Amino acid sequence: MRSASLALIASLLVVAACGRAEPEVVLPLPPVADERLAQPPLAPPEIEISAAAARTRDALVQQATRGSLKGLAAIAARSPDFKSNLGGQDHERFWDLLRRTGVDPNRKLRDLFEQPAGLREIDGVRWYVWPDLAARDAADLIPEKLTFQERRRLEELIGEEGIEHIRSGEGYPGMRTAISEEGVWIYFVLGQDGEG
Repeated sequence: MRSASLALIASLLVVAACGRAEPEVVLPLPPVADERLAQPPLAPPEIEISAAAARTRDALVQQATRGSLKGLAAIAARSPDFKSNLGGQDHERFWDLLRRTGVDPNRKLRDLFEQPAGLREIDGVRWYVWPDLAARDAADLIPEKLTFQERRRLEELIGEEGIEHIRSGEGYPGMRTAISEEGVWIYFVLGQDGEG
């Protein structure tokens, strides 16, 4: 009787197994990469700068390419209000000191002019500011208000420490330069990596 019971149980299991469909195997698909991460940042719309500002920019690039701090200082001297540092030091001496500490003002200035320009109006005068993100108000630089591409560029330019400065209400903390519409060089400050 015991073998009959076992046979009955075995038959029921076979019938039950035949009545059920095989469990469906679902393989997860590999994650789809966010293509925005693989693409270089999109350049913002280009601002057309005035002819006078373009001449000044070109003269600055020429002096910076030569490695001439004296040439940069001569252009800066054309504007009595030009700023290169917060301490009011002589521009050429300040830049020379930076160069001796490993920060090359000529290379930094050339790097800035490779960035897109932003536009700012100060007392009715248009200023072209490099990089463009430095032309924005601090409240407009908070990463959550920027596009994905702008956020990425901002982080590349100033890093996490710079972003923390912005979050605490400070303006753009990185290197930047500005030329007025009339071609006057307004400032060239190195921000966190030169003035710290």
